[in-house]
Amino acid sequence: MIIVTGANGFIGSAMIWELNQAGLDNIVAIDTVNLASRNLLQKRKYTQFFEGHELWSFLATEEARKNVTWMIHMGACSSTTETDWDFLYNNNFQYSQRLFEWCSQNQKNLIYASSAATYGAGENGFEDTYDSEKLKPLNLYGESKVIMDRWAVKQKSTPANWYSLKFFNVFGPNEYEKGSMASVAFKAYHQIQKNSELGLFKSYNPQFADGRQLRDFVYVKDVTAWMKELMDKKPESGIYNMGFGKARSWMDLAESLFAAMNKEVKINWLDMPENIKNQYQYFTQANMQKWVAAGLSEPKWPLEKAIGDYVKNYLDQKDPWL
Repeated sequence: MIIVTGANGFIGSAMIWELNQAGLDNIVAIDTVNLASRNLLQKRKYTQFFEGHELWSFLATEEARKNVTWMIHMGACSSTTETDWDFLYNNNFQYSQRLFEWCSQNQKNLIYASSAATYGAGENGFEDTYDSEKLKPLNLYGESKVIMDRWAVKQKSTPANWYSLKFFNVFGPNEYEKGSMASVAFKAYHQIQKNSELGLFKSYNPQFADGRQLRDFVYVKDVTAWMKELMDKKPESGIYNMGFGKARSWMDLAESLFAAMNKEVKINWLDMPENIKNQYQYFTQANMQKWVAAGLSEPKWPLEKAIGDYVKNYLDQKDPWL
């Protein structure tokens, strides 16, 4: 039995797709958003669905203690602009902490979502071997994630195997309900459809030309394949980056989208809002050496291939869900 939290969200629902592809359907799906309000699992196979607060009652049962093998914890508040620290602390730290402790007590395996936001401005690089105590996130969301990592590595009692995954710029099918937190790839597709042009922020750093700010874009299909690989191979427990490992520019993303949509490239350069200028990252790139050294797979979806798949097989379709 596999528990997936955030199952009715982007990466969680995509992970259930990945598990189903491997013939696994004894899945307990957990989310704070019920299926009547949103259903990203309409094509998926799973055995039970519980709302977030109901998970604790289920974990107290003999069924859970006996049958659960993996906890895949993707549920969290993912808003990088959230300002309610108490809410973030409860949802992103204390909830994760309780699941870690349950997995430790019952010797279950755990995967939980951290974030590249923990790296802050990247002044210390983007290495998953770097001491989390020294990281300085730029926002409260990043802070809520890094305190979990700091806590986890100090624990003497741990799950059988545990993995904290620092997701970089993940995009792909099933992110349709993320609203303002959806990827630029998703937003840009709809903007180009509507206006035949794309708005991108100007650069305010002389080292980067407009549109040449760099991000580590990673397709959700690589991310879910990697999580399944962790389950199969069980490398050394700890913190791992989840990025493609090669930074690409916003213009690379834009040109890939226009090409996939068979449209001429047309960019509208926008002034950056004052409230994000001081938090803006001009470069992110996951160091994937630890991952590769553990004998785990290289990514299979470079940006152009991923955008092509996303547009033609999902965004262009009337029924775009995984």
